[in-house]
Amino acid sequence: MKAIRNVILALTLTLTGATSMADPALAQAQITPPTTGVMVILTVKAGITREQIMTVMPDEIGQTVQLYLNGKIREWYSRSDGRGAVFLLDAKDVAEGHAIMDGLPLARQDLIDHEYIAVGPLMPLRLLMTKP
Repeated sequence: MKAIRNVILALTLTLTGATSMADPALAQAQITPPTTGVMVILTVKAGITREQIMTVMPDEIGQTVQLYLNGKIREWYSRSDGRGAVFLLDAKDVAEGHAIMDGLPLARQDLIDHEYIAVGPLMPLRLLMTKP
């Protein structure tokens, strides 16, 4: 019985989140989650060769490690397609994320594209905190 209740709860949370994302009126009616970080997806630009990237990598790695040690990069991953990386930054908004990433050598030499996504707490979890 407990397992069924957990499945129903998980399904309810998932559907509530999906519904709010699909219906703009519902999404605006809900509380906007605070931004607690910025996910950055880095992609090597079309036409850029591996050799071009590798000449910049020693400086890129050193500066990226320094950002990690300074607490600006929380997590970092390689993309499985080999075309770049994904960082989770400790940033209050996308503008701060831009400022962090724009200072790195690959960005300064215009070798990569960035996609920025502000992230925050999973809002459907608020349903667990309200009384029925």
